[in-house]
Amino acid sequence: MPRLFTGLEIPSQTGLMLSMLRGGLRGARWIDPENYHITLRFIGDIDDRTADEIADALDRVRRKPVEIRLTGLGSFGNGKPHAVWARVEPTPELNELQAEQERIIQRLNLPPERRKYMPHVTIARCRTSSNEDVAKWLSERGNFQAPPFVAGRFVLFSAKASVGGGPYLVEEAYPLAA
Repeated sequence: MPRLFTGLEIPSQTGLMLSMLRGGLRGARWIDPENYHITLRFIGDIDDRTADEIADALDRVRRKPVEIRLTGLGSFGNGKPHAVWARVEPTPELNELQAEQERIIQRLNLPPERRKYMPHVTIARCRTSSNEDVAKWLSERGNFQAPPFVAGRFVLFSAKASVGGGPYLVEEAYPLAA
């Protein structure tokens, strides 16, 4: 039973810049640069037949390439931080690509995503980091910016059931072309 999600890959140069942020945060488990990505839609654990249906439906997506800008850093967690990430500037093109995938997944009778879409690149999972640790780390690095890049495809990733962070495998790739 594969665990699937769709996403955008991060170019190696951008990944290198993100990897330079590693360190200095007590209790963090850093994501390996080759596993950096921008999730579009987490699908979850599904059977092989449904995975094939999803892969086929995604093949019908027709969108232009999307410009991606990483600006700033942040954290997730209500009361206790559980991840730190680089912010992806939301654009209409990115939001439309994500929304189309959400509709496709729901048409295949999978449950809707409950959370509002907030594009980001997770760079670390916070196991035992305190709010103070994360706030200090963010204040020291919070003005992070990377040169923009163009995502020319989106991919269907698979992941092993784990606590997150990879390794992720590209199962299918879908070009973004005019």
